Amino acid sequence: MKTCEITGEGNPCNGQIKRLKETIAKIPEDNQLQDKSEIFKAISDPTRLKILYLLQDGELCVCEIIAVLEKPQSTISHHLNVLKKAGFIQGRKEGLWIHYQLTSDQLLELIENLSDLI
Repeated sequence: MKTCEITGEGNPCNGQIKRLKETIAKIPEDNQLQDKSEIFKAISDPTRLKILYLLQDGELCVCEIIAVLEKPQSTISHHLNVLKKAGFIQGRKEGLWIHYQLTSDQLLELIENLSDLI
């Protein structure tokens, strides 16, 4: 990679650098970008995607998700917490169990559309 060795006003890159600085000023702050990256992290795991697909037909108890995916309760709880933190699901407590549902009916459609774009 070649770097500009001309400094000051004679630098042919100055115009481009100025435009790039204007662009970078419009980019969200690091904490906002971190929040966005957490969303993509949440759907980067096959087990979490399976959970989202299971929830597309309606609310499920944690025990049902554990039984269908045949994974330990601790593993499913971890994945549910990641999805909840990212805003994909919400839970409600009923007795000893928590029942989860998608926060939006369009969630999986958006994920499908995103993967089709890439």
